[in-house]
Parts: sequence; C-alpha cells; structure tokens
Amino acid sequence: MLPSRRAYGLLLLGMAIAPLFSLFWQAETQIIASMLAIVAFDAVVLVLVAVDSSRVRGQRVQIHRHPLHRLSIGRDNPVMLSVQTGQHAAQVQIRDYHPLAIAASTSQLQARIEPNSTADLSYTVHPTKRGEYQWGDIQIRQLGPWRLAWHDWTVPQAQTVAVYPDLIGLRALSIRLTLQTAGAMRQARRLGIGTEFAELREYATGDDPRLIDWKATARRSRPLIRVLEPEQEQTLLILLDRGRLMTAQVQGLSRFDWGLNATLSLAMAGLNRGDRVGVAVFDRQIHTWLPPERGQLQLSKLIERLTPIQPELVEPDYFGAVTSLVNQQTRRALVVMITDIVDVTASAELLAALGRLAPRYLPFCVTLRDPEVDRQAHALTEDIPSTYARAVALDLIAQRQTAFALLKQRGALVLDAPANQISEQLVDRYLQIKAKSQL
Repeated sequence: MLPSRRAYGLLLLGMAIAPLFSLFWQAETQIIASMLAIVAFDAVVLVLVAVDSSRVRGQRVQIHRHPLHRLSIGRDNPVMLSVQTGQHAAQVQIRDYHPLAIAASTSQLQARIEPNSTADLSYTVHPTKRGEYQWGDIQIRQLGPWRLAWHDWTVPQAQTVAVYPDLIGLRALSIRLTLQTAGAMRQARRLGIGTEFAELREYATGDDPRLIDWKATARRSRPLIRVLEPEQEQTLLILLDRGRLMTAQVQGLSRFDWGLNATLSLAMAGLNRGDRVGVAVFDRQIHTWLPPERGQLQLSKLIERLTPIQPELVEPDYFGAVTSLVNQQTRRALVVMITDIVDVTASAELLAALGRLAPRYLPFCVTLRDPEVDRQAHALTEDIPSTYARAVALDLIAQRQTAFALLKQRGALVLDAPANQISEQLVDRYLQIKAKSQL
C-alpha cells in the first residue's frame, strides 16, 4: 500500500484545518486539542487509504509480457505488455525489470484503461552486446477507486532472453530481395545480363542485336532473342576476421558485430540468389567453418553457429585462413574477406593472402571504416589539438587508400564503407557482381 498524492494532500490539509478546532477550547488546552485533532484527522485519512488499497485487491488487472524470443543487437527492439481490466477502469503504473546492461526507452509505463478492455503498452530496448540476459518480474501499481492509495504487487514473468545479430535488418532485407526478384531480375533478363539461358522471346526495339538467335529466327521467320539470367549455384565464401582490429567500438557496437551483421546479410542475399554459401571465422586459426550449402536452412545454421562468437585481442593469420580455404574449396568462388585495414605495412599479410587467391578465385576485400575518422577529417578546425586530430585522420584515410590501390592491382575487388552502412552496401555490391557475371 502506497498513499497517493491526494492522500498526502489531505494529510497536509488536516494540519492546516485541525488547529481551527482549538479555538473552541480554553487557552491552556488549545495545544493539546490541536494535536488531538490532527492525529484524529490523520487517522481517518489513513484508514480511508487502507480501505481504498484493499478494494483494489478484488479489481486487480491482469498483465503479461509478450514472449521475447530473440532481440537484435544495435536495434530498438519493442517489448509489449498486455493489460486487461475487469468491470472497473484502472489507472496503473508498470515497471518491467529489464536487464540493467540493456538500455530502455523508459523505466516506467503509465496508462488509464477502460473497463472490460485490453491495452497493449510498449517500450523499446537497445542491446549493444550479444548473449543471454535475464528479464525480471513485472511490478505493477494500481490506483484505488477513491484515488487515495496505490496497491502494489509483483507479477512473476522472469525469462531468459538471447540477443542475436541484427535479425530485424535481415527481415527487412528478405522483403527487399523478394521484391527485387520479381523486379530487378526481370530487368536483368530484359537487358540480357547474365550467362545462363532462360527463354526465347520476340525481338523488341532497344534489344541488343547480339542476342538474336539466328537459328530460331530462321525456323520461326521472325526475329527471336535469347533471354539470359545471372548464373545460379555459384559459390560464395565469406571469411570473417575476429582478431584485434575487430574489437574496436564503432557507433556503439564492436567492429566485429558490424561485420557479423554484414556476413549474415550477404549470406542471405547469396542464398536468395541460389548460390552456395559458406562462412569461416578466423583469428590465429579457423575458429568456425560452415561448408558452402544452398537453401534457407543454411541461413539458420549460420545464425545459430555464429551468434555466440566474440572477437579476440590476437593478431589474425590471413595467410593461414586463405590457405585453409584453398585446400577445402577447389572450384572457383567469390571469396569475401571482412576485416579492416590500417596501412600497407600493417596489412602486408592481408595483401599477400588476397593476392594469392587471384586469378583462380575472385577475391573481395571488405573493410569497415569508422565514421568518426571521416568526421574529423572533414571538420573545420579552430585550435591546435583539433588540427592535429584532423591531420591524423587525413593520414589514416590516405594510408588506407594506398592499401586499396595495391589490392586492386592484385586483382581484388574492394569495398570500404562506414561500419554502420556496411551491410546494405555489401549486398548491393554483391548483386552488381551477380548481374554483371563477374564471377
């Protein structure tokens, strides 16, 4: 039982009114009469408070938390609470004991709910680390009919909730790829982009004359062209670095988490396009290896196997990872290395490892840039410390560009994007590679 503001107001009012009763008493008894009046008035108010609180017991609302199966790292995840009332309206205050390690949009929910109705109250949580977290019970306060007291009780709702990579982003990407399958792929066919024969159709204005099938044209006595589509059942291999450089924090998440999100997004795109997708996570050695397979079941395997992995403060062995991959994968494949680059000297092993892949494979180096470095490099400076910081940022960018130029000379594709944009840009680049039949 907790007194409400109205109850405290009545108690204060009693302290102001009670001394008036002492005017009816003799001077020597005025103080005693005033004290007795205050005590009596306060006692009546407290009795009413207790009665008001007890009346709520028979009018308690029903509350439950919607199941929390998987939360997405780096996203605002909604948490929904359903509150059901009986024959009486209810004013409630709710505190859901989420893990302290996860930031929430609010610490307390308040609502007034009409009789015989159900209200859905929600707030969002923003996890920044993967793993399992313990959600606590729900504490609820309901205001009494006379609005004098809050009845307080706890609803058992404890559960263990896992924080996964960006599943919300994967769902949005799935919808996007599905729409593109009907739109962009038709456009690719119309333009004759691809290597696999799909069908014959009549020649239309604007079609490439080089795609005319002359034998079919002679048989049908009208010009027909070959419709091509991007080749499927190719192999996509993703090498995800979990070494020292991937432990750095970028935009609230570790660089490895951004890379893991990009890995799953690229894997989904590859599986959606009919390719065989395999993933290796490495540091000094191959930590986790999932051989290339097709189908959506492969994506589920990747999510479950990769989610528990955390980065380590060790130097990665790029050459060893590439050597292990070459020994296991004999057919031509697109090999995507997700890592980061400092400069030519520090990344010499990475340059040599990717150079070994070409021309038998198509190497693709993907690096996760820190947007803060870009901001400092392009910011106007007004003092010496900020000028030095800008000079360092410009030098870092120049060193990276030199390393990328060497990679391109060795036949590797390069994508350097801000960490918080890497997933979208990587998927777009992969779709371009498929459309242009570069593999």
